[in-house]
Amino acid sequence: MQRNSVSPSYAAAELQAREYRTSHDFGRAASSAQMASEIARNDGDLTAAWGMRLFQAENLLDAGDFEACAVLAAELVVSAPGAPAEDARGKANILLAKARQGAGMLGQAADAARMAASLSWGAGDVENNVKARQALIAALAESGSLEEAWKESLLLADDISNEVDDQLVGKAYWVIGNVAFLCNKVKEGLEYHELAAETFSPARNLDIWAKFNKASAAMRLAADVADADTLRCIERAELATDVIGGTEEDHILLKLNRGHWNFLAGDQKAAVDTLGSIFPVPEKTSPQILGEAYLLLGRSHAALGNGAEARRHLLEAADHFEKAGAPQRAEQALEFLTDAH
Repeated sequence: MQRNSVSPSYAAAELQAREYRTSHDFGRAASSAQMASEIARNDGDLTAAWGMRLFQAENLLDAGDFEACAVLAAELVVSAPGAPAEDARGKANILLAKARQGAGMLGQAADAARMAASLSWGAGDVENNVKARQALIAALAESGSLEEAWKESLLLADDISNEVDDQLVGKAYWVIGNVAFLCNKVKEGLEYHELAAETFSPARNLDIWAKFNKASAAMRLAADVADADTLRCIERAELATDVIGGTEEDHILLKLNRGHWNFLAGDQKAAVDTLGSIFPVPEKTSPQILGEAYLLLGRSHAALGNGAEARRHLLEAADHFEKAGAPQRAEQALEFLTDAH
């Protein structure tokens, strides 16, 4: 039975959750959302309870707690009493896809994203369909299914319409650019990231601005594009993250970018020092990010002539890529291992 009015305790918990999110305190936002959901369920409002559980999952994702987000999102996918719309399971599947990607479960992430795309398409929800297809493309790309990821990217680029918010269009161009870089289509990657950059503004959303510049720098560096624009992306991301705080993973990725920049600039000692500082908190880092960090660390040691260190880190890189379901990246790490010998 639905209640007719909002109880003061529910209103306070929901307001607290949204205030924590506004201040980028995603962990506390998730806790407050869970409290609000329990209050709503006890009050008999299943719609509000479901909505707050979804909001809890969103905040767990942004806090970098991928495993907890995946568990909660999986529950929302299979059981949605009180879900406010037919596409509610689609929204939960999008979160499930992103959480599984963050946890290195790339094949399962792609499966959840495909389901989300199907559900949102059936519900006529253009915005969530774009979000689902972004998640699918990202999971395919990270797992090494680049041909399929690029095919999906081109389809998405054709389907982006005026019905979609500018920020979402920017995020779509962002992920398409990422795939272009991974496919060695550097010119297209730069073009799509430029289109994305035109939609983002630090004044409108500093968090998105920081994440985009951090990610764009990573893709440029992976393509060996170490120019002034890449350095500006690194510096913008570092400055913006200093302002907003950022999660543990944000800071790890910033170190990864700075270490990669040092490596390409020929300062291998600085690269080793920067990348080495990532590993005191490996449990907070997804396996594919650890794989990238160990790969760079191994290559840096190889350039310094530290053969034993290089081999150890490259083997660790291959192991983490295998755990992440990215066998092609694991093979690349082993190829560098041959060079290190």
